[in-house]
Amino acid sequence: MLFNITKYMDNNLYLRVGDASDNGQVTIIDEDRLCYQVKSISKGAIGIRTISKALLQEFIKYRSTHPYSSANQARDALSGTSDIDKFEYGYASTLIVMADMALQVSKKRASVLQPDRISSDPLQQIFYGAPGTGKSYAIKELTKGADVIRTTFHPDSDYSTFVGCYKPTTKAVPVISNFGGKAIKVKDEDGNVINEDRIVYEFVEQAFSLAYIKAWKCYASATDEGKTPKDVYLVIEEINRGNCAQIFGDLFQLLDRGDYGFSEYPIIPDKDLQKQMAKAFENMAFLNAPAVGEMSSEKVALKIRNGEILLLPPNLYIWATMNTSDQSLFPIDSAFKRRWDWKYVPIANAEKNWAIEANGKKYDWWDFLNKINALIGETTNSEDKKLGYFFCKTQTGIIDAETFVGKVIFYLWNDVFKDFEFEGDVFVDVDGETKLTFDKFYNPDATVRESTVEVFLNNLGVILAEDEGKDFIPEEEDEGSFGYDGDNDSSDGKDRSRYSINGQGSFNKRKLALECVKIYSSSHPNLTAQELVDIWMGLNLMRTNFIETSESHAERAEAAKNDSIFDKRYYPHALPNNNGTVYINNQFKVETINDFIEKVNAQDWDIYITKIEGRGDKESLNYPRSNSQRFFVTFPDGTSIEERTQFETYTKALQKIGLDKAEPIAAQKRYSRLNCALIDRVQREEIVNSKGFSYVTIGGYHIVKNILVNTMSDVINNISQVLNLGVQAIITRV
Repeated sequence: MLFNITKYMDNNLYLRVGDASDNGQVTIIDEDRLCYQVKSISKGAIGIRTISKALLQEFIKYRSTHPYSSANQARDALSGTSDIDKFEYGYASTLIVMADMALQVSKKRASVLQPDRISSDPLQQIFYGAPGTGKSYAIKELTKGADVIRTTFHPDSDYSTFVGCYKPTTKAVPVISNFGGKAIKVKDEDGNVINEDRIVYEFVEQAFSLAYIKAWKCYASATDEGKTPKDVYLVIEEINRGNCAQIFGDLFQLLDRGDYGFSEYPIIPDKDLQKQMAKAFENMAFLNAPAVGEMSSEKVALKIRNGEILLLPPNLYIWATMNTSDQSLFPIDSAFKRRWDWKYVPIANAEKNWAIEANGKKYDWWDFLNKINALIGETTNSEDKKLGYFFCKTQTGIIDAETFVGKVIFYLWNDVFKDFEFEGDVFVDVDGETKLTFDKFYNPDATVRESTVEVFLNNLGVILAEDEGKDFIPEEEDEGSFGYDGDNDSSDGKDRSRYSINGQGSFNKRKLALECVKIYSSSHPNLTAQELVDIWMGLNLMRTNFIETSESHAERAEAAKNDSIFDKRYYPHALPNNNGTVYINNQFKVETINDFIEKVNAQDWDIYITKIEGRGDKESLNYPRSNSQRFFVTFPDGTSIEERTQFETYTKALQKIGLDKAEPIAAQKRYSRLNCALIDRVQREEIVNSKGFSYVTIGGYHIVKNILVNTMSDVINNISQVLNLGVQAIITRV
């Protein structure tokens, strides 16, 4: 959208006293709320004229769309179109010159107001999600190079600790002596004034005042130079750990921003804050501010500079973080919530390859997170208590047992499961009968009992981390290809299983994944590398770092520069239409390749993998070419829905439940794609513009297509549980 200067100038005429036309014909000598007084020179004669601001607005609008019109043409076109006295149109020559002046100066001064701001980022935004998802890190990355003022809310935070107040401070002041009834500064033998430290009261600015002053100074400086002002970010960590109503006070009103980023409703600060703002803005350059109500832009600018009103500029961003697990600490009311944009930060694999080390073994951190979060969701029916990738941090890539127990186990036992009595096999000790209580994770000398950590991780089914440096799977003698029919003798103890794709070829574990990606990319030639990676990583494979873009691969290669065989673990694959290159991991074990096959076969991708009978392992997965999974939904009335495709089964079941009932539950985004609800009343741009997902519209509701069948099942079962319907979505292998 282009910048419509005349629209913005409806309440903001930028001509001010002293402005003159380039030829010196018109000079502004005075103004009030309604009129300008101008000196006009015409054919050597000097005249003083009063020009209506309302009439000038008409000429500005006309001139902006008719830049080559004459004064008479403008007068003839405008006269009689409003209630303005026709007599005033007699100054058409002066008005047309003033209109050109206004358009010229306004383009320079108003450009910094950014009505169509260069940044599309929300001015007020809260990043929320489970603990450890990287909310603070996301803000840090987005604000690189900007001025950032950071604060953290806590239960004792209040208005004074957020804005500022008078506090006692130590200050060096001259020593005064009374001599002959006069106060005299005491000096030393060299004539220097002697100072002493005394306690005085001074206004101490806090985070909001510091950010507010900094933003206006950047804005004023840019306005004066006709440049774009530098952005200033006020970042509030843990916003819901403080009482927002108490902390913000009347600043709450400033959060209503207009189309151009300014506060729509200024507030009057207390006298102490007024004095501080006036002091801070004493030498500030001229401000371009919006008109507010009956106040002209010049008057608003003057009041801001004098500290008489507070009004947020468009270059001041207020961003915050919020752990959803802490949302009950200080609930945020709906009026406050409406004034913020909300950005959900999901739990995602940061692909750091971190591991938990316990009792001499290394367990995969991401696999642990997947399994414990599934248990948390199943037990608590809530996303709030789940763990993000950075819930624990490590510089070495290894989370030791002491850190794991002190942070993760303590959190799980004291905040997550304590109200659910630790039911289930996960919480059973090695004897199979007694429960794993928190004290069992420690020895009598207060050191961590790593064997108990191992029991817990094994109960949960966490896989061992793959030590790629020591467990490299080398190229087999024959890599396999379409048409290969060699012998796969496994008498040497190595797994030499072969697999076919759609009934063709013979591939070993190393090449199987590559060939599958090749087939998928050739049938989706318009996908970019990142889009392809997002789709395949959505399978949540046990094989970490299965596929990555060239950028991600280069970063990891740099981090592993001491690993001489790093490149051998990946196959590059150039995508069609020059859409980039992806790298596919070739390090698969029996467990991880079986997981890969199961999840690929579950998709409607026309890719079906079959283990070739009689080769290598005696046990064969033997997945048929189609109908490898049966997906159906049963209802308490005896109805069973099973359509031709899994997605048809899913949509039919949702229709029977009632999309009007399902949509509010889906809106909670327990299950989502691209941070969009899977059932929605509106089509979201993220899905519409995605090449991996699309919508199917039924009865005014939009349902996301191309999701995993496991997700379809989870969505229906979640809706059934929330509504207590007794509906069951079932997946079986046939």
